[in-house]
Amino acid sequence: MGLGNVSERRSQPPQVGVSVVILALGTDGTNEDANRNRLWLPLVRRVRQPFQGMWALPGGNLRADRTLEQAAYAALESTTDLHPRYLEQLYTFGGPARSRGGLPMVSIVYWALVGQAEARAFKTGDVNVQWFPEDGLPGLAFDHREIIDYALQRLRTKIEYPLVATRLVGEEFTLAQLHGVYEAITGETIDLANFRRKMLASGQLEGTGRKRREGRHRPAATYRYVPEEDGGDRHGQRDRGNDPNSHDPIRNGSEGVHGNGPDGTGMGNETDNRATHSDGTDPGTDTQPVSQRPAAEDPLAALIPSRR
Repeated sequence: MGLGNVSERRSQPPQVGVSVVILALGTDGTNEDANRNRLWLPLVRRVRQPFQGMWALPGGNLRADRTLEQAAYAALESTTDLHPRYLEQLYTFGGPARSRGGLPMVSIVYWALVGQAEARAFKTGDVNVQWFPEDGLPGLAFDHREIIDYALQRLRTKIEYPLVATRLVGEEFTLAQLHGVYEAITGETIDLANFRRKMLASGQLEGTGRKRREGRHRPAATYRYVPEEDGGDRHGQRDRGNDPNSHDPIRNGSEGVHGNGPDGTGMGNETDNRATHSDGTDPGTDTQPVSQRPAAEDPLAALIPSRR
């Protein structure tokens, strides 16, 4: 049975798939910005129409024998070999404008923060899969630029959470590494001396008694975020392992969806259609429990113009 004309196709139930936004911290050693930390993400080159030859987010179709999370992991592993410890729903994208004359598309977008070791120094060995800095993305298929921008905006609103830094640089880090996280996420230059002073005075960090050598510099002291007395971090966050029902300040209860392309690679057309959180609330409203909100105001707000 054919799909019918454009009007008939638009009245059909939408196709549903998953896409994944992976963000990693890294530097580019090939230019004058070699030491500047940036956020990087993997993209996949489309090999079929529409948008053949353009870059898109990794994605895939849903299957009846897989959960949404399993489908997202499968999409990542089939294109990038990545398997993040945490993979969380970000947002749901859908709407009639996404079909581009075809079947309506609904996209469940997942996202994750990974360390540079997981990203394998941004090398894939596949000409159709490459890592790009978020401030140097190529032209993207469909509305994937909007999806990436949304993920970055969500991340920037969560920068004060310890979980953000620890996922990108590990449980222990130097102040220079933490400084790199803040600069990469905000996209702004932050004075290192003031950063060190304010972070050490914030009460959020404690020394580990160990040192770490970074490049040609002298070994630097390492720190970690001070855990709360109940065993969680400063924002009431315990190690939730892979429990999908546990709260996560990065996740914030959001859900995501991405429309798949006709080639089954999960690179479908997507346009923000005012998605909702998994609890049905408006995504513009902070619905986190008090125990998971920041314990104190961001100590670096005065150093970051966009957060003043």
